[in-house]
Amino acid sequence: MKKIKNTKKNNFFKKIFIKLCRILGFEIIDQSNLYVPTLEKLANDNLSSLGKNNIIVPLGETRIVRSVKSLDIIIKTCTSVNLVTQSKKRIFERDKSEYTFRTINSIINSLEFNKDLLKDIKFKIFIVDHNSKKEDLEKIKNKLIKKSIEFEIINLNLDQFSQIKTLDKNNTTIENNMKATMASINTSFKIAKEKCDDLIYFVEDDYIHKKESIYEMLSTYEKISSELNREIFICPVDYPYLYKKLENTKIFIGNKYHWRKVNECLLTFLTSKSLIDIHWKNLLLMSESEHSPFETPLHNIFEKELCISPIPSLAMHCTNVNSIFGLSPNIDWAKLWKSNEN
Repeated sequence: MKKIKNTKKNNFFKKIFIKLCRILGFEIIDQSNLYVPTLEKLANDNLSSLGKNNIIVPLGETRIVRSVKSLDIIIKTCTSVNLVTQSKKRIFERDKSEYTFRTINSIINSLEFNKDLLKDIKFKIFIVDHNSKKEDLEKIKNKLIKKSIEFEIINLNLDQFSQIKTLDKNNTTIENNMKATMASINTSFKIAKEKCDDLIYFVEDDYIHKKESIYEMLSTYEKISSELNREIFICPVDYPYLYKKLENTKIFIGNKYHWRKVNECLLTFLTSKSLIDIHWKNLLLMSESEHSPFETPLHNIFEKELCISPIPSLAMHCTNVNSIFGLSPNIDWAKLWKSNEN
């Protein structure tokens, strides 16, 4: 006679064991099917919880000691100027306003994509605008109202920025465009210092983000900052020009992406209010006196602070297709562009 196994007894002990693991704070995984019974998720799902822990199979758990409380997103917009110092056309060859709209769409889509996971974090969007059409600003305003996102729109008056000094380019139009750009940067930094409490994400209006970008940046910030016991900078773009240099780097594991140490980035980056305060003089210097390259004061900061960027990229910088400062390798540019259309 065939012997019948007592599966009910086994299942009873299994349930008790899983409950005990939960109480003790241990996670277990069934390697036969990659199921994590303590979390009721598969191993390839998001196993982490913002502000609590970060779990990477098979690296284990990182207890979060540096949790994110709020994120202020400061977007510099100007729908009337194509490229500040160039006459080249951007990838997809659309009106500048289209890049601005899709940048904002991509930020909104990213906040919506992980809305449940981000519910305990306070968000606010600041729009620092120069010379956009009234109807363009109204369109931006309606997008944010529709999604019930707290926001503030600041319109620049260049007459208030007499302290800004640009380099002589023998071209009045380019010099005026650069002054407007620097005024936007200056205002963004002052908003960060005076109105923000925790993390700040500075965004230029030609960066189209993947839907997972905001959550990946915040969860990675918590993880790496907790592991290293320090505040950091995060650049969301895998810039192609950085592969032209033979430099030593360090590799980190974020939530779902690999990240590497970089010594340079452009003006789209995320950091903390405390680092803004520590490096205030250098940041202010960059927004009041033009350097060549422009981001030199920021790169000087990276000699003291850690900046990391993702592999592959979390955002696409929409410059000319031939620019080494733009299109990141190994991502589907057309798909990302289309997924954030109006």
